[in-house]
Amino acid sequence: MKIVVATKNQGKIKEIKRILDGMEVQVVSQYDMGIHKTVEEDGATFEENALKKAKEIMELTGEITLADDSGLVVDYLNGAPGVYSARYAGEGATDEENNNKLLEALKDVPFEKRMARFVCVIAAVWPDGKRIISRGECSGMIHFKPAGKNGFGYDPLFFIPEYNKTMAEIDFELKNKISHRAKALELFKAEFNKTV
Repeated sequence: MKIVVATKNQGKIKEIKRILDGMEVQVVSQYDMGIHKTVEEDGATFEENALKKAKEIMELTGEITLADDSGLVVDYLNGAPGVYSARYAGEGATDEENNNKLLEALKDVPFEKRMARFVCVIAAVWPDGKRIISRGECSGMIHFKPAGKNGFGYDPLFFIPEYNKTMAEIDFELKNKISHRAKALELFKAEFNKTV
């Protein structure tokens, strides 16, 4: 059985493959299937975006397709960047540009008011219309400066108090247990295993 991952983000593909390791499925990216389409993420919620990506790529591949939409929700910024996390500093923005904009937005905000959470919604869609949607969250704080090299996106700024490290400073083994994506994928795995 094959699951196509609808993303162009190599960091996400690696993470998803690692977490789904051990399932009786072959995990491939949309690129492996020769699909280079970018699905426009114009939904108002993580759920809408994940479902839209999964459906559009499934229609092109005819295979079970899994997509995620994830982002950073900062309480002080009323939930921003939220669904705009990947393009917070503008369309095509780099991780560094997004991180710099976030630091600027929180410039004079004291540490105790920098609460945030990573949110990940996984949507899997079958050619016959069946679907699974799961959501995972990981709580933390926004650090004053980036730290760590193990990650992508906002990982270098996302500080987890119980480990006294940013998401980019913890090792992949731990990240694959505590991250928002890990939690959403574990829920997906549990649901998926009930269907096979």
